[in-house]
Amino acid sequence: MVKYLADSFIARFSMAAALAAAMLFAFPAWAQNSRLSLADRVALLEQRAQNKDQSAIGMVNQMQQLTAQVQQLQGRIEELQHHLQQLEDKSKAQYVDLDSRLARLEKGGSATSSASGPVPASTASAPAVAASVSPASATSSGAVAGGGDAAAAQSSYNVAFKALQSGSYAQASRDFRTFIKQYPDNALTPNAWYWLGESYYVTMNYQVALQSFQQIVKQFPQSEKVPDAMLKVGYCQFELKQTDKAKATLTEVTTKYPGSSAASLARERLHRIQLQSVN
Repeated sequence: MVKYLADSFIARFSMAAALAAAMLFAFPAWAQNSRLSLADRVALLEQRAQNKDQSAIGMVNQMQQLTAQVQQLQGRIEELQHHLQQLEDKSKAQYVDLDSRLARLEKGGSATSSASGPVPASTASAPAVAASVSPASATSSGAVAGGGDAAAAQSSYNVAFKALQSGSYAQASRDFRTFIKQYPDNALTPNAWYWLGESYYVTMNYQVALQSFQQIVKQFPQSEKVPDAMLKVGYCQFELKQTDKAKATLTEVTTKYPGSSAASLARERLHRIQLQSVN
């Protein structure tokens, strides 16, 4: 009986020991699975954080690109402002140049002699050329259209030219138009058309100036003013962005009147146009 009880106790103890051993072996595996699950979650959080970092880096790159673009635009604006300033300086130089030339003419004689005498060549941007008709030729031409005589025509012309000398370009334009209307066939009429165009050109009214210079070429093809008028036609076309027409007109000046001052100025302007097209 005692042996039976001992054997039963031993058996139960063995079973308890086996169960305890099994639990001891199972616990590390369960703990390991728990640790792997936690690591996965940490890895997931790290991945999310990395994605956010990459997104932030992308935003930084975009900001840098936008900053570079803004800097490029600022540089372009500065270039345009510089170009605009150059144009303004050029316009001012044209006014000063014309005023100084007319002042020199005025010092050289009366309004009559200055209107008919040679005009020095100006800068390439706004040249003035010889007014080739003298009062004597106007007087000897005989009849004057519109019923006036040579003296009245000369006086009217002088009034317009004096307004141009004084820098009253709008008044000069009106006076020259009045002269042309009253004396359309006078010997001074080609000169009146030329100075009318000049009064518009110096105030940058290039379209109207172009029409005035073209009128000389069409209506007075034998006039000594034609080379200069053609030159100014090319200048006006260039200012009106009609570059191909300007080059064709200026080239025609150089071929038709190769030894003239107009041809020299035309070649200079063609050279400048070529340089601008290269740049």
